[in-house]
Amino acid sequence: MNTLKHLILLVAFVAATATNARNKCPEEFHEKKWHYLVEKAQLKQTESDLVKPVFLDYEKNMWERHEKNRQFFKSVMDKNKDGKPNFAELNDRYAEEELAHAQLFKNYHLRLRVLLPPETLFRYYRAEREFKRELLRNMPGRPHSENKPQQP
Repeated sequence: MNTLKHLILLVAFVAATATNARNKCPEEFHEKKWHYLVEKAQLKQTESDLVKPVFLDYEKNMWERHEKNRQFFKSVMDKNKDGKPNFAELNDRYAEEELAHAQLFKNYHLRLRVLLPPETLFRYYRAEREFKRELLRNMPGRPHSENKPQQP
């Protein structure tokens, strides 16, 4: 059940990022996210200057992986409009992507923990989660629920 929840969240996140990407180029999206993180994590100017290249590298790699993955799934589905796709291949691809994302994040974390104090890094990660939640909350076609409680 937990894996299904992660799959649904991943698909929703990719859809949200793809929706934003249609309206903006990736660089604009990354800048918007960066400004959000700096503000919410309360990064000092020196911290911001050190972390930004690491952030941009991570975002670029993630963006490229999402785009390749989206194209892969689209091509598989386009090829199999009349029949069932090869679900074993799709499942393997999904598992490979999850592992690749985990490795990218691990490398990202190892680089960040050298640059930021633990408490600041915690705020930074919390800001990243909040940014994702905001993307999902503001997806087109989704009812806006302003009275929902915020999670820490």
